[in-house]
Order: sequence, then structure tokens, then C-alpha cells
Amino acid sequence: MADSYKHSYKVGENLLTSLSVYNVGYQKCEPKYQWGPGIRDHYCIHYILSGSGYYTVGSMSRRLSKGDTFILYPGVEVQYCADSEEPWEYGWAGFMGADAASIIRNTAFTKETPYILQGRIPEEKLRDGLERIYQVKGNTYEAAVAMAGALYSFLAVFMHYGEKKNQKKEIRSTYVEKAEKYIETNYSYPVTVEDVAAYVGISRSHLFRSFQTYLGKSPKEYLSEYRIKQACHLLKETDLSVSAIAYSVGFENNLYFSKAFKKQKRVSPSEYRKDRKTQQSFQKDSLSNY
Repeated sequence: MADSYKHSYKVGENLLTSLSVYNVGYQKCEPKYQWGPGIRDHYCIHYILSGSGYYTVGSMSRRLSKGDTFILYPGVEVQYCADSEEPWEYGWAGFMGADAASIIRNTAFTKETPYILQGRIPEEKLRDGLERIYQVKGNTYEAAVAMAGALYSFLAVFMHYGEKKNQKKEIRSTYVEKAEKYIETNYSYPVTVEDVAAYVGISRSHLFRSFQTYLGKSPKEYLSEYRIKQACHLLKETDLSVSAIAYSVGFENNLYFSKAFKKQKRVSPSEYRKDRKTQQSFQKDSLSNY
């Protein structure tokens, strides 16, 4: 049996927003070498080069071996352990970014079946894809871009050999997610639905259809509801004036803000603030009496 080893490279601060490599490496494990139970804050794909081991998520435990691939989802508790007789050797690539979730959804990986067995994807494509990421590793911005490019190519292999069911539906879902993230970041500015559609890269009508399909509401309704939700938080937690709160959540017209707020909450912003403060005072009195 060859001696165990571990070659791991973790990227520093040059992480890209859309998709970036978090770490990449290779490891020949010792018998019964185990990671977890634990969680990662990023995605991580492992491709088994030789040997075997056990991969456990929740109540599911699966023996995997040479040619198989498994993925770790961020925030999901996992455990994996090398075989006692033929411990596995694997390469891995950890990654994160705004594009990561939608890309993985378009592969054969799922949280119910977070592995792909040998034979579904040509082994040389998986080996070469990982090796390209590893070869361009580095801690400069240029290296970060090069690794991201290699990572996109590597993940494209999984997409190519994944199931193509509901691909049109998945693409629309991606548009909605991208729009939601833009709104979450920019709601405090006077952005419009046209701005959101331009950021996503589709027409306003296409964005409208996507939102209706997945959320049952228009982009305009979603944007207004998100702003009102943030306004509610500011009304409860701060002493800012109603006018200041209106501007803070992207309404340039205070009267329009009040009308939009009352339409959703059935009360004016001032009444909402008064009701919430009364409730908080009542709760405090109840606790002190208790």
C-alpha cells in the first residue's frame, strides 16, 4: 500500500462573487481516516481515484469506490471515512459563489442522492478537470480568475452528463434567484423592475413570466413587498422618521410609501409603529409581572 499523503491548497482573499474556488487538493487516506460528522460552509466535490470508503448524510450511508464522485452541500452535516483495508485516494475542489447553487441543481447531484456512481461520466474528464484547477492554483487575482475558469469547465462536465429534465424550468428558476439577490442588495436604492431585468440579462416580460411561474407574483410586487418588510423592521427597531425610513428602503416619494405600506399592512406606517411599541411594552410588563 502506498504511503498516505495530502496535498491541499486553500485560496486566500481573492474570491470572486459569481463562482470561485475555495480549496483544491488530493489525498491518499490512512485506513479508517475520517472527516466529520461536521458541516462545510461551501460546496465540495470529491472524485475517488482509488480505494473505497463510506459516505454518510443523515440516515443514508453509502459505500463508494474508485470512479465514484460525491458532493458536500454547505450547511449539511456529513461524515466520510476511508476503508480499513483499501482506504480511498481522492481529489477534491471546494467552491462557493452566487452561481454555485443553480449550477449544481443542473447536475445529477441532489441532496437526496449526493453522489454519482462510476460509468455515468467518463473518468478522464473528471481527472482532467480536477487537475486543471489544481495546476492553475495561486493566490493572485489572476490565479483566482484562472481557477474559476477551470472550475466552470469542470462543473460543465457534470451538467453535460446530468439529467436534462425540466431544463427550461431550471433556467427560469435561476433568473428568479438572480433577481432576488439583486433586490436584496439594492432595494434601498430607487431601482426599478427594468433595472432588475437588465441585471439578470432578460426582458421585463421574460422576468415577469419567471416570477409568476415560481413566486405567483410580479417582480414589482416582490420588490415592493421586500421594501415594506425592511421598512417594518426599521419601524420596530429604530426611531427614524417615517420619511427617513421611506428613503432608506428605496421610496423617493413619502406619500407613495405610505400608500404602498397601508395597502400591504392595512395600517399606516405610524400606526404600525405605535401598535408594535404597544405590544412590546405589554410583553415587557407581562414578563416583569411573571
